[in-house]
Amino acid sequence: MSGSFGCPIGLTMSPGGHNSFPWTKTFDFVPQMATVFHGFVSRVQSSANRLDSFFSDPFSRIVLLAVVLFCHLGLRLTFYNRLNSLGWKRATIKRTEKIAFAETWVTPLILGAIFWQPISKWVLGQSDSEVLPIVLLAYAAFCLVMGAMFGFLWLLWRPIWRFQHVPTKRDVEVHDVSIQTGLTLARTRKCRWAAKVPVNQIFEMAVEQIELPVVGLPEQLDGYKIAHLSDIHLTGQVAPDFTAHAVSIATQWSPDLMALTGDIVDKQPCVAWLHDLFSPARAKDGCYFVLGNHDTRISDPSVVRDRMTEAGWIDVGGKIETVSLRSLDCQLLGNEWPWFTRPNDPLISDESIGFRLCLSHSPDQFDWCRRNGVDLMLAGHTHGGQGRLPLAGPILSPSWHGSRWASGDFYRSPTTMHVSRGLSGVHLLRIRCRPELSLITLRCPSS
Repeated sequence: MSGSFGCPIGLTMSPGGHNSFPWTKTFDFVPQMATVFHGFVSRVQSSANRLDSFFSDPFSRIVLLAVVLFCHLGLRLTFYNRLNSLGWKRATIKRTEKIAFAETWVTPLILGAIFWQPISKWVLGQSDSEVLPIVLLAYAAFCLVMGAMFGFLWLLWRPIWRFQHVPTKRDVEVHDVSIQTGLTLARTRKCRWAAKVPVNQIFEMAVEQIELPVVGLPEQLDGYKIAHLSDIHLTGQVAPDFTAHAVSIATQWSPDLMALTGDIVDKQPCVAWLHDLFSPARAKDGCYFVLGNHDTRISDPSVVRDRMTEAGWIDVGGKIETVSLRSLDCQLLGNEWPWFTRPNDPLISDESIGFRLCLSHSPDQFDWCRRNGVDLMLAGHTHGGQGRLPLAGPILSPSWHGSRWASGDFYRSPTTMHVSRGLSGVHLLRIRCRPELSLITLRCPSS
C-alpha cells in the first residue's frame, strides 16, 4: 500500500525527493566518527608538537621514552594485581597471566621493530614528532595518562604516608623457627635452595603483639585477645613443623579467640596433616576459620572444612554466628567471596548485637564490611606483597586495590581492618616481608 508519489506508508519524502529511511541515521554516524577521530589525531599531534619544545635534545627524549616504557610496565602490573583478585578458575587466571606476560614484552618489541627508523630519528633529534606514526603517539599518550593516574594513587597509598592507617602499639619478636626448633624445615630441593638465598625470610616468623584501637569497641571487650593466623599454604615444600610452631605460640598466649583467615591447604596429600596441626589450638571462646582461593586447589574443599571441624575449629565460611564474648552478644561473620560465599546482607542487621567481627580471606571485602556495620575485619591473602622495597613498600599484591591493603591496620568508618602478611605461600621467597603471626589485643580508642 502506497501513499502519495508511491512512497510506502510510514515513510516520508525529503525535500530533495529521497526517501528518509530510519537507518540513514546509521550512515550519518560514520562521518561523525571520522570527524571525532580526525579531531583526536589533531589533538595528539598538537600535544606531540608541544612536547618537542620541552624535549628537544636526545637525552631528554630518551628519558621521555623510558618513562613511557615504565608506564607501560606499570599498567601491566596493575592488571596483574587485579587479575589475581578475581574469583575465576585457577586455569583461566594462569592462562591469562601467561598471555599478559607475553604481551607485556611483545608489544614494545613489535612497535620498536616496526617503527625503529622514525623512533631513532626522533630520539637523536634528527626530526620532530611529526615523523612518528599516530598509533605510536596515541599509545604513548595512553601510557602516560593512565600511568600518571594509577601512579598517583600508588604513591598516595604508600605505607610511609600512613594514610587511613590505624596507629598501633607493636611489639615484634622474630623467631628463626628452624634454629628454635632444631628442625630442618625445607622438605624439597627447591625449598632448600630458596632458603639459602641471603635475603630470604621464609623461616623468620615475626610474632607481633599488637594493641589495636577499634572504633566502636564496647568497653566490655577492651583487652580482648585474638590470635590471628592466615595463609598457611600447606604445599609439602615446607615441613608442617613451621605451622605447628605458630599454633603453639598462639595457644601459649592464651587468646580469648583464635581466627584463621584462609588459604590453608594447596596440595591434596597435606590434608592429612590438618588434624595433628590444628587440634592442639585452644582459645576461651573458640577457634574459627574460613577458606581462601588456594583451598579451591583441593579436589573437594569440603574435605578441608571437615578435617578442620574434626580438629575442633568452627567453620564460619559464608555464615553468621551469634556468640557471647564476655557476656556480650556479638556476631561472627565469615566472608569467603569471591571464591566461595558470604552472608546475605539482610541477615546481618540486628540492633541487639554489640559487636561484629568478620573473618575474610581477602581485604577487598573491606567495603562489604563497612556497608554491613562490621566493627573489626581480619584478613590475609596479600602476603604483604611477598617482597617490600625500601620506602616504596609492596609492589605485587593480588587485590582489586593493588598494594593499598597489602598488610597493616586500617580504618574507614565504621570498620577497622587488620591485614596479616600470612605465614607461608606457594612462592618460596620473602624479601623484607617476614611471615606474620598476629597476637591482637583490642583496645577502646579512649583507653
